[in-house]
Amino acid sequence: MRYLEHADPVITLTAGPVNAYAEVLRGLGRTVLYDYDPAFQFFYEGVVDKAQKAMRLSNKPVILHGEPVLGLEAAAASLIAPDDVVLNLASGVYGKGFGYWAKRYSPHLLEIEVPYNEAIDPQAVEAMLKAHPEITVVSVCHHDTPSGTINPIDAIGALVSARGGYLIVDAVSSFGGMKTHPEDCKADIYVTGPNKCLGAPPGLTMMGVSERGWAKMKANPLAPRASMLSIVDWEHAWSRDKPFPFTPSVSEINGLDVALDLYLNEGPEAVWARHALTAKAMRAGVAAMGLSIWAASDKIASPTTTAVRTPDGVDEKALRQAARARYGVVFSSGRGETLGKLTRIGHMGPTAQPIYAIAALTALGGAMNAAGQKLAIGKGIDAALAVIDADA
Repeated sequence: MRYLEHADPVITLTAGPVNAYAEVLRGLGRTVLYDYDPAFQFFYEGVVDKAQKAMRLSNKPVILHGEPVLGLEAAAASLIAPDDVVLNLASGVYGKGFGYWAKRYSPHLLEIEVPYNEAIDPQAVEAMLKAHPEITVVSVCHHDTPSGTINPIDAIGALVSARGGYLIVDAVSSFGGMKTHPEDCKADIYVTGPNKCLGAPPGLTMMGVSERGWAKMKANPLAPRASMLSIVDWEHAWSRDKPFPFTPSVSEINGLDVALDLYLNEGPEAVWARHALTAKAMRAGVAAMGLSIWAASDKIASPTTTAVRTPDGVDEKALRQAARARYGVVFSSGRGETLGKLTRIGHMGPTAQPIYAIAALTALGGAMNAAGQKLAIGKGIDAALAVIDADA
């Protein structure tokens, strides 16, 4: 079957991994320097400085050398001690999943869980914090990618901070594609990476850690040390005068350097605007074709991923296969509880351009029609174009 021929040219419009910028791919081809070469140590410090600027941090971020799931598990292992009471906020598969890590490091786990097409209500968080003043750590996924929904982390962070709690934020697929920064939401550990909205390959974690977060991790005797999961070992590794705990991913740092340059040179606000416009055009086209998004409302729909609800009677896997085979366009499935119920179209990095909304609507509509839905693809494209033209 043609969709299994990996050599076929395709347009990758997934929720990750996403297409990398051509400049980033060229950056990956730079010389692989010895990590103790002074030239590399100087270069590494400069990349961390760029990440600090991009993340709008008052202190140095940490780079962990593995894709962001490493950072998320490391956050749980390092910040959560056995006597902590953790409140996990679950509005989707990824938010729920963090609770399993939290439970590994503390038996005291509480949760607020909402349907996976909704967002966490800050008032519910406030009520839980009042009812359980023993809560010390709160964890939340900003963009729960398998649902394409966004949680109000700035409001949640303000509530947690006011009560002296610690906040862990998963911003893997939101940072760089919308306005979000560690200190905006008062996060003590804020986990993201270059492999989504910054348009680089998977391979690194970028992490913002507050001074309170550093102090708590250092005071936790069970926080990993001399381990791939260690955060504390990397606290000073940004400095050209300090050793690396182990060999860093030199090629990935080369790529990250270029990705950060692209982001900062274009201007974060401009990057966020094109992500938002692409998603808005996509959602307008979806509605005009007679389909619906998974999110309960546009207000909580992500600007970096559009999740389209699968109509009754449609085989979602076959739908994605048809989109690839007929149109050379690759979409993402749901995950866990959303698997088979929705199709995800990513708007991240280089594909966060309005033209890709048109390509996505064409492939999605055509594949739906092949499944017997008889959608008006032209109306969808016209609606998307109207949104794009209005922004011009």
